[in-house]
Amino acid sequence: MLMNLQIRDFAIVDRIDLEFADGMTVLTGETGAGKSILVDALGLVLGERGSAQLVRNGAKRAEFAAEFDVAALPAVSGWLEEQALDLDGDCLLRRVINADGRSRAFINGNAVPVSQLKALGELLLDIHGQHFHQSLGRKNVQRDLLDHFGGLLDDRAVVATHYIEWKTLAERVEALLSAESDRASRLDLLTFQLNELDTLALQEGELDDLAGERGRLQNSGKLAEGVGSALTGLYDADSGNANNLIADALRTVEQLAEFDVSLAPIGEMLSSAGIQVSEAADTLRRYGETIDMDPARRDWVEERLDAVQAIARKHRVQPEELPELTESLRVEHDELSHAEERGRELEEQAEAARAAFVEHASALSVERRKAAKRFADAVTDAMHGLGMPGGVFEVVLHALEDDAARPWGLDDVEFLISANPGQAPQSLAKIASGGELSRMSLAIQVIASDGSAIPTMVFDEVDSGVGGGVAEMVGRRLQELGANRQVLCVTHLPQVASLADQHFRISKVTDGKSTRTQVHVLGKDERIEELARMLGGVEITRKTLEHAAEMLAGARQKRA
Repeated sequence: MLMNLQIRDFAIVDRIDLEFADGMTVLTGETGAGKSILVDALGLVLGERGSAQLVRNGAKRAEFAAEFDVAALPAVSGWLEEQALDLDGDCLLRRVINADGRSRAFINGNAVPVSQLKALGELLLDIHGQHFHQSLGRKNVQRDLLDHFGGLLDDRAVVATHYIEWKTLAERVEALLSAESDRASRLDLLTFQLNELDTLALQEGELDDLAGERGRLQNSGKLAEGVGSALTGLYDADSGNANNLIADALRTVEQLAEFDVSLAPIGEMLSSAGIQVSEAADTLRRYGETIDMDPARRDWVEERLDAVQAIARKHRVQPEELPELTESLRVEHDELSHAEERGRELEEQAEAARAAFVEHASALSVERRKAAKRFADAVTDAMHGLGMPGGVFEVVLHALEDDAARPWGLDDVEFLISANPGQAPQSLAKIASGGELSRMSLAIQVIASDGSAIPTMVFDEVDSGVGGGVAEMVGRRLQELGANRQVLCVTHLPQVASLADQHFRISKVTDGKSTRTQVHVLGKDERIEELARMLGGVEITRKTLEHAAEMLAGARQKRA
């Protein structure tokens, strides 16, 4: 579960530190106070995309940190251990977004890619936004919800793997068949190109060797002259060469060391220097003997390099890429030479891959149909509890032919709803009432959450569009969900807020120069005041306060 959240310099937040409890927590406040900013901060610390515009004006960076207790979450602990990021049952996530837009992510103090932070976040917390019902009409969202509820996401991933394998092989078969008419001419061209490349026979690393040799051959005169000059100064001059000068200095120091032994180390250094000068002279002499000044060799190296450059330009590659190109052309030549045989093999492989896909996709379809029945029944029951007593929810699976198969399988998923008794279920897109769609959306989200192993659920104003007795039903459903996991809910409904185990009030304060968002955890009396504000608006009367106190007391009795 989420233990605490820290936010620094984010939007209109300068500093917020929150400690969370288990059960149901609500966040309330005036419109525009920044309630959803906290949800956005959670999304960022869990790997959602961020930008420099999120950094508070005048700050260098925005920082987010969230600590989770994962001791009772084997899937999360296993993931952390597998990634070598585990730390004694704790899980501290941190995100930093700089004012220049650069972003960094950390797990238990270790720098990680944001994608890794996102992968872990998906195991820890699930955010349901207030505009979820707007995307609920999309088939991919409906399919994801059903598969999520039925625990079929892993099975679907296996189906997708088989689909990709089948389609990849099928495309290779198609490419072979379409190239059949041009095979002979292509083979002739490949044969010519390979003969040319094999004649060139460029070896790995040869270009570097040739370039180095060309440099030596072009400057052989300077090299010989320079080596001779260096040898003269070191050893060969009749007088004043380095070897003689060091020898003279050594003799002098050795004589002086008879009077002061502290000079002995200097003598040793001079002796070592003499040996090194002698070795340097010998090495230079041997190098001078190897200097090649043969014009014929120089011409051959130039011709070789020109030939390599010409063929590289012909194939539009860099010279160093020619060995790789040769191997690629050889593989293509081999495939075309054995096209018939290879085509039969590929067709057999493609058919086997198609059969494997159909087998796994069909099994997935069977499980989807079972899950669809359970999901439809559960959402229908939830709709009845959310003020839609005659509502009916159905999940329809439309079978696809093999040639219309998709990575997700052989089904199209469609959600149908009837909000009123006697009305035939119809597509979500045809539902006119925003309130009905909002309530059904909430029902689906809550039911889908029941099928999830994610320990913390965040609902960002998913209760918008409802009120009165239905609002209390919404609150009870969220409260029931909070009995088994941690629920955080941003709400504007007092009926929902009164049922929470923990209550935060978000407020916006200004000193005339800057504006900040603040968060306070509310005690009993403060909760009554906040509920009264939510009930009565700007002017809070004694009756409004009594109503709020009665609502809070009733909620406690229901929890008990």
